[in-house]
Amino acid sequence: MNSESGMTSPGTSAVHKPPVYIISAPSGSGKSTLVAKLLQLVPNLDFSISYTTRLPRGTEENGKEYFFISRDEFQRMIDADEFLEHAVLYGIDFYGTARTVLREAERKGRDVLLDIDVQGAKQIKQKLPEAVSIFILPPDRKTLEWRLRHRGEDNDQVIQRRLVTARREIENYDKYNYILINDDLQESVESLEAIVRAERLSRSGRPLTDEEKGTVALADRCRLANIRDRVRRILDSFSPPEGSGA
Repeated sequence: MNSESGMTSPGTSAVHKPPVYIISAPSGSGKSTLVAKLLQLVPNLDFSISYTTRLPRGTEENGKEYFFISRDEFQRMIDADEFLEHAVLYGIDFYGTARTVLREAERKGRDVLLDIDVQGAKQIKQKLPEAVSIFILPPDRKTLEWRLRHRGEDNDQVIQRRLVTARREIENYDKYNYILINDDLQESVESLEAIVRAERLSRSGRPLTDEEKGTVALADRCRLANIRDRVRRILDSFSPPEGSGA
């Protein structure tokens, strides 16, 4: 058995029940960058590629960032109950996570990382209450708007819509186990890695080394109870100024 992840080695009889990590974030919070770094640093962690009906952007490739399918095919998968979760974003594009991801992770003895929005996260937690949920946030509204504008993907109307949606998403922060405020990339990468490793250590059932205790302490700093006040200040930054009439 892997001492950190609690996974069963090939050839043993125990069935691996894959731990599931949910990561959500408002668009522009840096989630994709953090997930890519995490997958480089943490072994035995499979990234679940979602299905979507939207068109590819930039250099995106089918089967890499997403599986790009038609609405008819997406509806067929819904009717066949092939999704763990699915949702429609901005009233336009459909996204979903296929059930096969858990079966494949169980077969390979690996953990699962789900990159999904707050709607999908709610559905997953209802079906898999033991799943570990992580919410990535920008440090404030001004920073998020700057990031959205400088990535050069959206016009002003879309950016404003994303900012409104971001506030609504952040209002769900208390549904998550961990909150990671992405104001420094390297620190955020270290914290995200610590969260996954700490959760694995908690399942190992063995005494921890001093280094491992340090990992757990770093992860604990991101627990909801320890960061709630700062999240509330971030949420306040999305509120219109008094007297603005907004």
